[in-house]
Amino acid sequence: MALTRRTFTRAAAGLAAVAAAPVLRAQPDRILLGQSAPFTGAAAQLGIQFHQGAKLFFDQLNAQGGIQKRSVELVRLDDGYEPDRCAENTRKLLADDPVALFGYIGTPTSLAALPLATAAKAPFFAPFTGAMALRTPFNRMAFHLRASYDDETALIVRQLNNLGLKKVAVFHQNDAYGRAGLDGVTKALATLNNKPVAVATVERNSTDVAGAVKTLTAAGPDAIVQVGAYAACAAFIKAAKAGGYGGTFFNVSFVGTQALADALGKDGAGVVVSQVMPSPYSQSREITREFGAAVRQAGGGLQANYSSMEGYLAAKVIAEGLRRAGSRIDRNSLVTGLESLGTTSFGGFNVSFSATDHVASSFVELSMLTGDGRVRV
Repeated sequence: MALTRRTFTRAAAGLAAVAAAPVLRAQPDRILLGQSAPFTGAAAQLGIQFHQGAKLFFDQLNAQGGIQKRSVELVRLDDGYEPDRCAENTRKLLADDPVALFGYIGTPTSLAALPLATAAKAPFFAPFTGAMALRTPFNRMAFHLRASYDDETALIVRQLNNLGLKKVAVFHQNDAYGRAGLDGVTKALATLNNKPVAVATVERNSTDVAGAVKTLTAAGPDAIVQVGAYAACAAFIKAAKAGGYGGTFFNVSFVGTQALADALGKDGAGVVVSQVMPSPYSQSREITREFGAAVRQAGGGLQANYSSMEGYLAAKVIAEGLRRAGSRIDRNSLVTGLESLGTTSFGGFNVSFSATDHVASSFVELSMLTGDGRVRV
């Protein structure tokens, strides 16, 4: 379904304060969650949009009395999508005794944070990444809301095969995230007795893509699968199209669909993005209708997109875990509360947690940009 362009208003005053956001000591009248994410830099829109979606839900929850008459407070620190900064932020957050770490953005940053969370026995909930390295082996502290990159790339490769696009190249970020996506594409192609015709990389937080464009377009691929953040992927698509490349581009969900559409403009026409959340633009699910109503009620220029939908759903699910944690909410009781969810529908989006499985969903579908800021599913 095609809809009008959706963007988040960047509240300048609020964003300017993010880097210096104070860490707040846990108090009896509130439940503290900690988030380290990019709020500045080349991946900033991913952190901004996810956080705003989560805050939208928590604000509503707190207005209704919170959990056991305690407000849920989400404290955020800016890591610029850099692992070392994320690790330092995580130490600061853990020092102030949050009941959980929540909504970290990215694979390399989450890989830096998860060992710290594990050592502190703090739940690490809904990281915005599908990397298998964070999912296996099983970690009692890690809870994943979204499908894996293996799930996403398997669907992408099936679609490429269905379209008869056999020559597939991969453009990926040169870090754990990019390698996770490359591994997924390679494994999926191998099931079809195929492999990438070319591979090229870009450094994290960089848009220096000239060498990668030259390498991949020279191989003459039918399609290029991109595993990066929106700024680099947009720069690659623009440069490749300007150089005459006429093939198809596929992206995994982490790219940030609306941020990519905003960066590409008319060059976004025909770009495909896999999605692991329900479409925020379709009214077919109750959760989308609920989210849309919450956005409208919030006002102030707040708009909906996939990243904010993920933040909203992550907040909704952890709130249910907190409700089930019992009269004494702490880190261990939250783990137990989340595991007690079993298979639960959150407005038509099924989540499944148990004591032996902390991956909630394998839902994936494809969307396409239209070139005028709209998204079709």
